[in-house]
Amino acid sequence: MKDNIKFIDLQVNGYAGIDFNSMILTEEQLLVACKKLEEDNVEGILATLITDDFNKMIDKIKNITSIIEGNDYIKSIIKGIHIEGPFLNSNDGYRGAHQREFIIPPDLEMAKQMFDSANGLIKLFTLAPECDDNFSVTKFLSKNNVLVSAGHSDASLDQLNEAIDSGLKLYTHLGNGSPSFLPRHDNIVNRVLSLAGKISICFISDGIHIPTFVLKNYLNAAGMDNCIIVTDCMSAASAPPGIYSVSHISVEVGEDKIVRQIGKDNLAGSAITMKETEKILSEQIGLSNSNIRKIMYENAQILLGRK
Repeated sequence: MKDNIKFIDLQVNGYAGIDFNSMILTEEQLLVACKKLEEDNVEGILATLITDDFNKMIDKIKNITSIIEGNDYIKSIIKGIHIEGPFLNSNDGYRGAHQREFIIPPDLEMAKQMFDSANGLIKLFTLAPECDDNFSVTKFLSKNNVLVSAGHSDASLDQLNEAIDSGLKLYTHLGNGSPSFLPRHDNIVNRVLSLAGKISICFISDGIHIPTFVLKNYLNAAGMDNCIIVTDCMSAASAPPGIYSVSHISVEVGEDKIVRQIGKDNLAGSAITMKETEKILSEQIGLSNSNIRKIMYENAQILLGRK
């Protein structure tokens, strides 16, 4: 695999020991993360803020926005913000590691408050379409040039199609953010795969969130033009094993790079880098250089309107 392949990652919760969801995130910390991202061939990311108390989310959005806007180098790496929550499906399995007490139904005024707090830096917003009454939040965000993604969702096929008509553009880490056991045929994975081409589909390729043979099936079913690889990494990416935080959630990362909430079995993000992901796609799934570039760079670049 060529070392000069660059990456764009639409879902980065933290990097190099730095938690982007920290209430006390500093410019110096973001500089550390951005320099390490650049060393790891990452050309651009969306810094991802996850479900928390709504007022704390607003404070985090304002803080990271101020840091990004105040430093040209950071702004060259962090192309914008990805909001993942709090408008998710609160049922176990679908909510993943997002804390139920902070998950709320999509609210238009709250969405406007988040949007205004970011001075236009929110580029991607993950929500559960089935919870979005009349798809009002989806419509508002889409009209304001925010990419709306379904995720942590059990939307029906009809609801997904209505959301697409309202501006939905992609799906967040398909194959995750759902229960371990699903109906055989009519489930969120099959519904979304059937819509490939109408929406783009993001996948985590760490061999942990989705077994590689399953990911290969998903990629083939969706088609390379419709797939985007993300890491959904947290602060342990490009850092040694240990205890880390994702927002207020304490997680443990072992030598195997599995990220789990302390005392729980569910995954809480990944610790993989895009360079490590590239190796998995090449050596274990057998993708060509051109297809790896497509799903790790070009498709995300097109989606962000940079090509």
